[in-house]
Amino acid sequence: MMALNIAILQDHLAMAERHIASGNRVITRQRQLINQLEADGHDIRAARSLLAQFEDLQALHLADRDRLLNEISSAQARH
Repeated sequence: MMALNIAILQDHLAMAERHIASGNRVITRQRQLINQLEADGHDIRAARSLLAQFEDLQALHLADRDRLLNEISSAQARH
């Protein structure tokens, strides 16, 4: 039973890692867009607001990953 729980946690960890990787790409792209918009003289307030939302979401993904790593470590120590 414990091995099954660890396997499930590892699946969730893999998903969190994919979300983090995707989030990094989205954040990088949004920063590039902001730079281009600013260079072209456009209003960047909405783009910066969206970037802040992406960064907040990324922080949640990172926290989820860290929580899963701790849970896996604890489960393995009990096993």
